[in-house]
Amino acid sequence: MAMAHETRAPAAATPASQPQSWGGALRGNIRQYGILIALLVIMAFFQVVTDGILLKPVNLTNLVLQNSYIIIMALGMLLVIVAGHIDLSVGSVMGFIGALAAVLMVQFGLHFLVASAICLAAGCVIGAAQGYWVAYFRIPSFIVTLAGMLVFKGLTLALLQGQSLGPFPRSFQLLSSGFLPDLFESIGLGGSGLGLGRFNLFSFVIGCAAAVLLVVLSIRNRKRAIAYGAASEPLLFFVLRNGFIAGAIIYLSWLISAFKGLPNVLIVMALLIAIYGFITNRTTIGRRIYAIGGNENAARLSGIATERLTFLTFVNMGLLSALAGLVFAARLNTATPKAGLGFELDVIAAVFIGGASMSGGVGTIIGAVVGAFIMGVMNNGMSILGIGIDWQQLIKGLVLLAAVIFDVYNRKRV
Repeated sequence: MAMAHETRAPAAATPASQPQSWGGALRGNIRQYGILIALLVIMAFFQVVTDGILLKPVNLTNLVLQNSYIIIMALGMLLVIVAGHIDLSVGSVMGFIGALAAVLMVQFGLHFLVASAICLAAGCVIGAAQGYWVAYFRIPSFIVTLAGMLVFKGLTLALLQGQSLGPFPRSFQLLSSGFLPDLFESIGLGGSGLGLGRFNLFSFVIGCAAAVLLVVLSIRNRKRAIAYGAASEPLLFFVLRNGFIAGAIIYLSWLISAFKGLPNVLIVMALLIAIYGFITNRTTIGRRIYAIGGNENAARLSGIATERLTFLTFVNMGLLSALAGLVFAARLNTATPKAGLGFELDVIAAVFIGGASMSGGVGTIIGAVVGAFIMGVMNNGMSILGIGIDWQQLIKGLVLLAAVIFDVYNRKRV
């Protein structure tokens, strides 16, 4: 006990427990701040060149809807890449699940909840089938998922017989096209009652509450870090950073609420981001996945069941691909043989642009989300400007290459 006290006491006096300088805080979080600044610069650029169209409430809502399935899959892809693997089949799995949902709901007339549960279970089975070969037979994930990409493209064509199938029940469409109702409207406190027209006051209140919650959690994390003697950023830096993030959330909530309110799919995404953020930052299983990606042999020798965790990351990827397939099908209101074509590239690019390392062991949930929004804003902005798909692909490829080069350069400096 005495030795334990002696080893912990000096920690409070070490330089690591003192507030960092501004330069140290920036260097220590260069990945996170770099991509966040990049997103802000890209949004500001397209806001100017599109004459303010980018941040109009209707376009901002469309931006969320258009990128919802990419963000959902990016959450799963992050864990796969952090564990040191890759999944090339997510786009094809997404399209296959959309086709399966159409067959179950449109042809067989199953209730959308029953059909959705079957589709999510099918996604887990697909992920398990691929993860089994990667985890327990050590077959490279690139090969296994490349085969899966081809297999599920073929199965989608076979299931739909080369034709589109729809429409879906209205209740199912609400997953992607529905909006949170204004509960204040029923008591006369909605937007129209306050002279704000169609403004969704309830959605705005939720956005403000989310901003406050993030600030409270940041304050708690800072206090916990100081209590354990960990390095903390300067107080002014902390206040400015959190004030800016909270202000941005409130401003975007105001814009979205001015149209129809928070989309249902945005609520789903927010819950998933919170859940996976908690798993990666606060749970043992999350830390072990990072350990596998950092050094699999060392992780195995330390008692971590590397095969089982690798297997579970692919099961999780299959589940989220299935959910993305349902969201995409609900948004299109039809299942098409080409659904999900090339989406795996956008998902993988979003994760790498968001700061994940090619070698595994590095990456954050927020980084993956920001990376997905970078891709989404570029797609949306270039489409508004009328830039052809050829130039869009070229520009996105250069952005991805720049992100990977930045990652390699940054790792060499460490």
